[in-house]
Amino acid sequence: MTGKSTHVVPNSDGGWDIKQSGGQRSSGHFDKKQDAVDRAREISQNQNTELVIHNKDGKIGGKDSHGNDPFPPKG
Repeated sequence: MTGKSTHVVPNSDGGWDIKQSGGQRSSGHFDKKQDAVDRAREISQNQNTELVIHNKDGKIGGKDSHGNDPFPPKG
């Protein structure tokens, strides 16, 4: 599962979508960003993927990792 991630991205028609890295289809559409983040966090935890939260402009606003973290952290 290395390299997989779950993204919360703005929808061009309004609202927010949840998408998997490399996927075209949305895993869910929400009117409120927080609702999308909450659901994406559940999906990310279940799949042990990284959660990537985008801002309205599409830039990454935050990340939350749910798997494959090196422990202890490198560096």
